[in-house]
Amino acid sequence: MISVRNNQRGPTRLWGQFLRRGLAGLMVMALVLLGAAPPLLALTEATAAPGSIQPYLDRAIANVTEFRLKNGMKFIVMERHEAPVVSFVTYANVGGADEPVGQTGVAHFLEHLAFKGSSNLGTKDIEAERRIYAQMDALGEQMQAARDRGDRAEADRLKQELLALEAQAQPYIRQNEFGQIVEREGGVGLNAATSADATMYFYSFPSNKVELWMSLESERFLDPVFREFYKEQDVILEERRMRTDNSPIGTMVEAFLDAAYEVHPYRRPVIGYNEDIRNLTRENVRDFFDGYYGPANLTVAIAGDVDPKEVKRLAEIYFGRFVPRPQPPNEIVPEPPQTAQREVTVRLDSQPWYLEGYHAPAKADPDYVVYEAIASILSGGRTSRLYRRLVEEEQIALNASSFYGFPGDRFPTMMLFYALTAPGHSVEEIAASLHEELERLKTEPVDAAELERVKTQARASKLQLLDSNAGLADLLAEYEVKTGDWRNLFEAIDRTAAITPADIQRVARKTLRPENRTVGRLLPKDAA
Repeated sequence: MISVRNNQRGPTRLWGQFLRRGLAGLMVMALVLLGAAPPLLALTEATAAPGSIQPYLDRAIANVTEFRLKNGMKFIVMERHEAPVVSFVTYANVGGADEPVGQTGVAHFLEHLAFKGSSNLGTKDIEAERRIYAQMDALGEQMQAARDRGDRAEADRLKQELLALEAQAQPYIRQNEFGQIVEREGGVGLNAATSADATMYFYSFPSNKVELWMSLESERFLDPVFREFYKEQDVILEERRMRTDNSPIGTMVEAFLDAAYEVHPYRRPVIGYNEDIRNLTRENVRDFFDGYYGPANLTVAIAGDVDPKEVKRLAEIYFGRFVPRPQPPNEIVPEPPQTAQREVTVRLDSQPWYLEGYHAPAKADPDYVVYEAIASILSGGRTSRLYRRLVEEEQIALNASSFYGFPGDRFPTMMLFYALTAPGHSVEEIAASLHEELERLKTEPVDAAELERVKTQARASKLQLLDSNAGLADLLAEYEVKTGDWRNLFEAIDRTAAITPADIQRVARKTLRPENRTVGRLLPKDAA
């Protein structure tokens, strides 16, 4: 049961998936990675003194090469020759926020289908496949028409015919040929992820397989074949059932975001609404691909043991085949300023949870490092304010956390606080203590020693990922797209080091206001 109280608008619908990476995973995401550096231990010791990290920053930046193909596709290459391996990230600047109304989940659906191969990869007879897919798509239109007129029995019958046709196509398919080639040639970490902001495809190879990566990756985005469409549709529907429909916290989060946003598509589930997923067609996916996967909307980041000149030569051969397309239109309606507190309560068989969010600027805003510092002050480990007070001293929560960038940060985002209530205590107790801690941020300057601890933690979290080619490639692409320049990845270190107690107060006063607040309560069904 869900009840909604919103001082600005009427009842809301459920939002959707909780997020593929989950709250905890997002909370601990590192900000910055450094490349071409000495071993982690040596660098950690070298950075004990303020400012000593700068030589390594300069060295990392000097080892980055960037170029853009004539068709608009951007490449960022970081040389790191410590080991004969290289990681690749293809970053498509499209996520759940870009989906057409009525087609939620299409970005995530496309991510699934992008592993199915092309007309040259994953097939024994592409023409035989295409004849079957044409029949399936015609049946799909009939099935949708039956659903539209409420004839569920006919729709179910047609669905069975579709699955039978899909089975007929199986003998012509080379199952998981893409993945088998990657594994056979020494590739690791083959995967992808769809968020509200972007879709990322990534894996790593030995450094002598760069041309193989160029061939495979260009093939799947040059001429994709969306095989096993209805099979994947059922897989995604089951994923939604597990992560949202049968998950109390998943249901809570979708309701919370639907209350927190009025018009911006951040209010919608990345995985999609159940009905939208069922109604998606292969043509919908194809149209979405054609609109958002043009070369100018793709950024490739490569980190590892590579020669940038050779990377450019191969990129021009393989990705230079892509035909330029117009950039997708930016039709996303901005969220209006919130002027009154919003609340949503969900009652399910669950322990009580408390969520509280505040609208905040996007990642491109210079203050984003201040928001991340605030999150660290409040919940960065066992010495943080919320953990000490709510978990250790008052013992009213089993955990208490906060992070900036929920559910995405390409557009204006949210600062989120959440806690799992301890037995015998209420969400209102948590809310009261949380509000006192937020007021402290606004009225009392942060102690210099506490702020320095937060900065040291931020630096340590970055250093822990120094040796990760994959993480480095991911963040180079993300910063390039979201902030306009991959160099901001490294400049964030300086901005974090420059944060003052006055900055913390200024941002807290600007953002942590009651009228900018959305409250979510997940309560047991039998709670009074």
